Amino acid sequence: MSLGEIKDRISAAELKAGRRDGSVTLIAVSKMQPNARVEAVLLEGQRVFGENRVQEAAGKWPAFREHYEGIELHIIGPLQTNKVRQAIELSQAIHSVDRPKLASAIARVAQETGSCPELFIQVNTGEEMQKAGILPAGADGFISDCRRMDLPVAGLMCIPPVDEEPSMHFALLAKIAARNGLEGLSMGMSGDFESAIALGATHVRVGSAIFGERK
Repeated sequence: MSLGEIKDRISAAELKAGRRDGSVTLIAVSKMQPNARVEAVLLEGQRVFGENRVQEAAGKWPAFREHYEGIELHIIGPLQTNKVRQAIELSQAIHSVDRPKLASAIARVAQETGSCPELFIQVNTGEEMQKAGILPAGADGFISDCRRMDLPVAGLMCIPPVDEEPSMHFALLAKIAARNGLEGLSMGMSGDFESAIALGATHVRVGSAIFGERK
């Protein structure tokens, strides 16, 4: 599927949900994709990209930024505390703030450097043991703690369980965001982004549908 087709589907989903055209940001998930594929998407005009690992992002994006203006990089994978400084230097948004220790590390580096990307708090809506994220019951308290640290919390992020209907998880995330006065909802991937848009997603993370399967 082409980038243009994905954008058309996003526009159609916005229209169907009664939302403003362009209200959803498409994050092209370029993790583990060869540079040639990434560059092809850049040439088509896409400027917002997502990477799982800071190390991979550091090896890829500084060079692209020398040739293409306006690139916006989102860190969407688990973030180790020892990679926080590098993540802050590289990215415009971090979608995986998932524990108090990480929030504290981001706050410390942000104070030292005087800058901080937009932050999304990852909520483990499925309460899965193997998955990162704040449990729904602890989300309100963690959001408050992050705000007390002056962190720029833009919204929430979730990755629904693979074997469950994603819309119930999107609805739960939207409910937590609404009661905390947060507008950003990073939810929806290649297989379910239209459902996420119907339930209020502001950012959808699409990889394989744009780039093809990872090698």
